[in-house]
Amino acid sequence: MRDSPARHLALQGASNFRDLGGYPTADGRTTRWRHIFRSNHLGQLTAADVEIVRALGVRSAFDFRGPEERTAGVCVVKEINVHSLPIEPSVVAALRAEIAKGTLTAPVALELMRESYRNYVRHHTHSFRSLFGHLLEDRAPLVIHCTAGKDRTGFASALILHALGVPDDIIAEDYLLTNRHYKRDATAAADLPEDVRNAIGSVEASYLAAAFEAVGEEYGDLETYLRDGLKLGAAERTALKERYLEYPGAAAAGER
Repeated sequence: MRDSPARHLALQGASNFRDLGGYPTADGRTTRWRHIFRSNHLGQLTAADVEIVRALGVRSAFDFRGPEERTAGVCVVKEINVHSLPIEPSVVAALRAEIAKGTLTAPVALELMRESYRNYVRHHTHSFRSLFGHLLEDRAPLVIHCTAGKDRTGFASALILHALGVPDDIIAEDYLLTNRHYKRDATAAADLPEDVRNAIGSVEASYLAAAFEAVGEEYGDLETYLRDGLKLGAAERTALKERYLEYPGAAAAGER
């Protein structure tokens, strides 16, 4: 059995840079290594980090940050073509509104996080649809990111893995890896209580579950969402799998 590449690349300026490769699918294939990466933003990469990313051959970035976020952390890898798929962050403003009312608690923060995930489906499906349109073009290796690489990116990554046929439990494990690797900015939202900062600075299974609850409410089920919401019909699903899946051992045998 060949050694697998590292899933987590410990970059100094992007703690949550990870590979979506090597996951098994229902049809006996695995997701291709070194094709799709997920990360926090690429605006603080060190010179050594930039060389690592260049060596990976990353050519495209799909950035879910809003305009102000993008301005605050412009991608420092000059040859990467950045595609903006903006989803404005809303949680911190909602938390501050709760502070103003004197009603902010950790449970309230958790529910606001879940609501933000529901809103990815209700209000931002077009951004995820655009992402899949790009994935169907020949752009790999590529990276998907937002600011922390955990919420907007987490839902996008879960959708990709679902579309490729990766089982639910493995998708959940990938999502929760953020809690192992992501190093929070200690100065971010410093005016919020610590338990609230913990709620918004990590991921919980209930957050991702809330997004998929909204899928059920809005579309009936995930397969219908993939087809009607994300415009992934049978031909598109097949094309995605041909591009981003391989049979175990194929790469070692020189097959691509």
